[in-house]
Amino acid sequence: MQWVKVLGLGLGAAALLGLGIILGHFAIPKGADAPAPSTSVLQDLDLELLKAVMGQLDASKIRENLWELSRQTHLASSPRDEALVQLLLSRWRDSESGLDSAERTEYEVLLSFPSQGQPNLVEVVGPTGDILHTYHPNEENVTGEQGGPDVVQPYAAYAPPGTPQGLLVYAYQGKEEDFKELQEQGINLEGTIALTRYGGAGRGDKAVNAAKYGVAGVLVYTDPMDVNDGQSLPSQTFPNSWGLPPSGVERGSYYKYFGDPVTPYLPAHHSSFRVDHSNASGFPPIPAQPIGFQDAKDLLCNLNGSLAPSAWQGALGCEYRLGPGFRSSGSFSDGSQVKMSVYNRLELRNSSNVLGIIRGAVEPDRYVLYGNHRDSWVHGAVDPSSGTAVLLEISRVLGTLLKKGTWRPRRSIVFASWGAEEFGLIGSTEFTEEFFSKLQERAVAYLNVDVAVMANATLRVLGTPPVQSVVFSATKEIDSPGPNGPSIYDNWKRHFNRSSPVYGTVPSLGSLGAGSDYAPFIHFLGISSVDMSYTYDRSKTSARIYPTYHTAFDTFDYMEKFVDPGFSSHQAVARTAGNVLLRLSDSLFLPLNVSDYSEVLHSFLQAAQQELGNLLQQHNISLGPLVTAVEKFAVAASALDQHVSAQRKGSPDPLQVRMFNDQLMLLERAFLNSRAFPEERYYSHVLWAPSSSSVATFPGLANACYRAKDTDAGSEAWAEVQRQLSIVVAALEGATATLRPVAEL
Repeated sequence: MQWVKVLGLGLGAAALLGLGIILGHFAIPKGADAPAPSTSVLQDLDLELLKAVMGQLDASKIRENLWELSRQTHLASSPRDEALVQLLLSRWRDSESGLDSAERTEYEVLLSFPSQGQPNLVEVVGPTGDILHTYHPNEENVTGEQGGPDVVQPYAAYAPPGTPQGLLVYAYQGKEEDFKELQEQGINLEGTIALTRYGGAGRGDKAVNAAKYGVAGVLVYTDPMDVNDGQSLPSQTFPNSWGLPPSGVERGSYYKYFGDPVTPYLPAHHSSFRVDHSNASGFPPIPAQPIGFQDAKDLLCNLNGSLAPSAWQGALGCEYRLGPGFRSSGSFSDGSQVKMSVYNRLELRNSSNVLGIIRGAVEPDRYVLYGNHRDSWVHGAVDPSSGTAVLLEISRVLGTLLKKGTWRPRRSIVFASWGAEEFGLIGSTEFTEEFFSKLQERAVAYLNVDVAVMANATLRVLGTPPVQSVVFSATKEIDSPGPNGPSIYDNWKRHFNRSSPVYGTVPSLGSLGAGSDYAPFIHFLGISSVDMSYTYDRSKTSARIYPTYHTAFDTFDYMEKFVDPGFSSHQAVARTAGNVLLRLSDSLFLPLNVSDYSEVLHSFLQAAQQELGNLLQQHNISLGPLVTAVEKFAVAASALDQHVSAQRKGSPDPLQVRMFNDQLMLLERAFLNSRAFPEERYYSHVLWAPSSSSVATFPGLANACYRAKDTDAGSEAWAEVQRQLSIVVAALEGATATLRPVAEL
């Protein structure tokens, strides 16, 4: 503790003046804003105010928001998308419930659309070239909302145009091992059309994997086993139930990376350098097209060939066969082929982010960001409008307090509505590219609520270890929906839990992949991030995602009738997200527990020792330095926690508080290495990159071992294993240094 005393003597007397100089004029409300309440440099979370905010978050207003957001389709860059930009600006500039400021940032980005004049088609062509059957290019208009010129036809965004034709094969989930299985079955894949189903591999990966084996085109469908628990009767599907109708088609981006495809690592301003479209990487190499399971059934149930493996079977009411081609006793004549006609086009479009800002009273240069995307494939009531409906209600309640002059957060809050997320997290990625340095220096955390409610059973949270404690604190204080329900924390623990050597049985946080706008914040910038939603009971369903995901059936009525009647789950998410937001923005000491990283690192190390240890030992590669690095990190994290705890109990010096908070905030950045994954784009965080391992461990090391295991000793692959081990050790040593007293180098 000697170093604390020395800093206290040297800095304590200048604390108030020092902070005034550091924080600057941003703390002073401008224009006609209401004056800030009386504040102190030691301003801390007001628990009474927190409780009041929780009580003011109104389910009926969330419902009103969702109706307005989802009553029309709002594809990225469409006129309705622009109308929602104006809606957000007007809400955040409102004189009674608005924020300090609201602005839009526009980018010129490359998007992909189907041709309006030539719809994409899937046809069965007879041996003589005659068209035996043409599948309907659009979904059935069951409620009057699935038709009309503003409903974009189902398509695979960024898949290239083309008209491939060939014998049909069934390739399960389109993983590389699935195509290898077909090849081992003696099937010649050259020039075929592969029918695949969602799951297992990413959308675009299905086409990439298929092309490696000579496949000419890929069809993708959603099997009712994967979303409807095998149910497909009219009484079991929308509009009579929450199941996916037979004509439902999941749209989506088939682009490999995230961000604007032609301005990687650069904000997509009009003047920015752009890669030529023909040289841009990450696009599918062959045409692809999604179809409904009604059409997939017609194709799959007429296939010839060997019986597909049991794991490949589904719920279309027939035995799935591999092909190639159709059986002569089926609906199509022997030798018939499938023809795909894909007319997708690339187009530069303007897309906007909308930012609403509440300036911090004490630390306006520290940002707590809360965001969600705005665009949807069709109506998007669940994805993403449920999240935006919650965001607008939280900002209304906080904006009202702000305008009344009764509250101003300690740190600045930035609300964000991202554009063009569905095409590959474009708006959020362009934002992180444009403000890279500022965000790395000043951003405390990023909170993402995309699909706020996909079902009404329990909370589900993804996040980095430091945010676990603040989410736990918030959820323990909020009741789950329903009369006399348990806390959200206890309900969550009942559905998703793990055994912690430190805490016992606790709710489990999932890892952050690249499924929503948190990706550039955690992977590219190293900002502690969290994503939350209400979801279903996985013990009662095998659904991959909610059934109408990315279809024209994801409507307001679908949400109100089948997903969250009464909007109580929306209110629960609003209270949880709002509680976490206020704790991050208002707490004197940041509620980030760095010691929780120690538990994850020990788990990763144990998995590496068990899964990779023998292989590494055979090549004289020792995990000893990694063991030491993990142990030293744990010691430093524990020491910092103890220092912070001691400060909480005493009379903390404002500059020491700032110093401790910066250590907590910057820890995540210490795990970044921009050269760790040269084969990836934007992935710099050495702990959370994509991994080929079936267990959770250090991804770079696991990937390198996977590639090297069948190569000779002394190969470049084994040199890469050693490099990846050194990268992880160096990152851990850097993180440990970040946690140590700042006076120690």
